[in-house]
Amino acid sequence: KLKKLCRKLKDERTQPGENDADHSRQPQQWDLDYNLEPFTGLTPEYMEMIIQFGFVTLFVASFPLAPLFALLNNIIEIRLDAKKFVTELRRPNAVRAKDIGIWFNILSGIGKFSVIINAFVISVTSDFIPRLVYQYMYSEDGTMHGFINHTLSYFNVSHFKPGSQPDNTHFVGQEVILCRYKDYRQPPWAPDPYEFSKQYWSILAVRLAFVILFQNLVMFLSEVVDWMIPDIPKDISEQIKKEKTLLVDVFLKEEHEKLQLIQNFILQDKQPRKTENDARRNRAASLTQFSRNKRGS
Repeated sequence: KLKKLCRKLKDERTQPGENDADHSRQPQQWDLDYNLEPFTGLTPEYMEMIIQFGFVTLFVASFPLAPLFALLNNIIEIRLDAKKFVTELRRPNAVRAKDIGIWFNILSGIGKFSVIINAFVISVTSDFIPRLVYQYMYSEDGTMHGFINHTLSYFNVSHFKPGSQPDNTHFVGQEVILCRYKDYRQPPWAPDPYEFSKQYWSILAVRLAFVILFQNLVMFLSEVVDWMIPDIPKDISEQIKKEKTLLVDVFLKEEHEKLQLIQNFILQDKQPRKTENDARRNRAASLTQFSRNKRGS
């Protein structure tokens, strides 16, 4: 915007020095295009999309509404970019490209990395794994009854560091000796108090197993979808095959014409030689006949 403003001010300063003929002349389209900002390439547009794609895919488990807001943003930005390319930028030079180049590899890498990030987010920040572990390993009746008590550890209030203990340790007229907190640690009466318990290591192992299983499952499904949905539609693929067949036919036809032309040149080259040989034979026959006639006389 600042460059456009500077260009406009510069044009306004140079207008009084122009002659009347230039003022009266109707501006052509190339004059209007020249006054626009030069096209600098699609790198900023690709970078914007890469950043948006990264935020949406890497943290979609934390904010599931991110894809919806990204879709709304892209719908609006399509029209804004169209207006920018038509009214604010010079017409870019058309360049034929097979694909989007290195940007595809970047998107593919972000997509694979986002699977791992979301797997860790689901397994670490939610109670999904601890609930499954409790239900199938520690629950007596296979239900979630007693899950909250299972997630709480014991702490002896007499083990507070000096100066960190609460001022009042009484609750409802009784002195509090033990309190509960959310963690998987050994109780104060255990041989190694306040160390990570067996339940903690079990849940950690299941979380890591879930990450590996989730990653491989998503990768497998992505490969299946990639196999089911080809990069090139079937009708376009058939059209490309037809074009290749036509090109091969044209190439063979040209080669056949070249071969015929070479054969014609060879035949034309042999024809004078054959005529010359026939003339020599006729001369030799005439000389032989003349010699015989001379001997007979």
